[in-house]
Amino acid sequence: MKLHYQMFLLLNGALSVCFNLAKGQEKYSLSEFINLGLEKNYSIQIARNNQEISENNFTPGNAGFLPTLDLSTKQSGTVNNTQQSLAAGGTASTEGIHNTTSNAGVSLEYPLFSGFRVKTTYNRLKELKSQGDLSTKLAIEDFIAQTASEYYNFIQQTRQLDNLTYAVALSKERYRIDEERYLIGSGSRLQMLQSRVFLNADSSKLSRQHEVLRASQILLNKMVGAEDFTVLMEAVDTVILVNEGLIYEDLLASTLENNTKLLLSASDQVISEYDRKIIASGSYPYFNFNSGYGYTYNTYQAGNYTNQQTLGMNYGFTLGVNIFDGFNRRRELSNALIEINNEKISYQQLLQDVKADLMTIFKAYENNLRLLKLEYENLETARENMAIAFERYRLGDLAGIELREVQQSLLEAEERLISIQYQTKLAEISLLQISGRIMEYF
Repeated sequence: MKLHYQMFLLLNGALSVCFNLAKGQEKYSLSEFINLGLEKNYSIQIARNNQEISENNFTPGNAGFLPTLDLSTKQSGTVNNTQQSLAAGGTASTEGIHNTTSNAGVSLEYPLFSGFRVKTTYNRLKELKSQGDLSTKLAIEDFIAQTASEYYNFIQQTRQLDNLTYAVALSKERYRIDEERYLIGSGSRLQMLQSRVFLNADSSKLSRQHEVLRASQILLNKMVGAEDFTVLMEAVDTVILVNEGLIYEDLLASTLENNTKLLLSASDQVISEYDRKIIASGSYPYFNFNSGYGYTYNTYQAGNYTNQQTLGMNYGFTLGVNIFDGFNRRRELSNALIEINNEKISYQQLLQDVKADLMTIFKAYENNLRLLKLEYENLETARENMAIAFERYRLGDLAGIELREVQQSLLEAEERLISIQYQTKLAEISLLQISGRIMEYF
């Protein structure tokens, strides 16, 4: 009986091997898929470009620490008609007097003090740069979680394909037995036809499962930036290994410290405080220095001089303070305080959501671990029942409908185990992502 059951297992393995060899595709581990995606995934590329922009913006010049230096040149002129009344009597008039002015120079302006605006702006740019890093980290974490989920879904669908392949092998063997019995006259045509119906139904499920598996494979390749979908990569793993050692207290502590969304929300609070300080800096006096060096050339068509050249420098200091701006600064400060409060509320709301998600997913994770143990036992029992039932059927001691029920029980036990393994893995992935530990897959 055990030998007969082993024969079916070997047949199942042979069919699976033939299927894999026929595809002739390269196999990659999860970490290799992630590495490919980090290089080619379009969302990751966009996130990195945005991060580079925030890094480029973090400069002393953008904050206002550095002076501005301008080089300019200008050419202008006047054409005038004049008429003068002389004190001694009479008049004097001139027409079409064309005077020109040409100048070129360098001007420098440097804010010496602007109410701490410059320093606050620099700190704000630094915080925005950190946000750019966190946003890229969040995009990478989402990508790793999605890739891992689809990677293990591909394994789930592959195992389901193997399961259905085994069901077809069983149905083929049953049909062979019933056909032999019918040919030698010890079985009925009705029984043989019923076996063929079951075989066709199982073959149809197997064909549909090929489509499901191929769709998962295409999606997995798309996620890692593949461009050629005629030759698809597939997972090297064949089983879903679940980490059964996750502890809620450790996950919670890691979440409070490393959750990227919480870190981004905390950063938003810091930026809103910088915005308030920048607005408040308008209440302080400002002190600016400016200087210039230039050359001017004038031409005259009337007067004692025909032309004049000037070469020299100028400098000055400006000290001022805004006395009244229509209460706009007061309004902006009030709004800034409200925005700070909103950011604090948003953080608390996000913290509550994250804690709730963590607890919900962890409870599902614990329950799935318990279900896994039950389904392992159910599968062993179903396999033993199948071996016994098929041997009895081969000996003519079991009805066809009863064999079909036992076969279906085995198929469903396999499906339940595969599904729970995948659901447990999804819970594990989500827990690691929430707690900021998703990089463990990388």
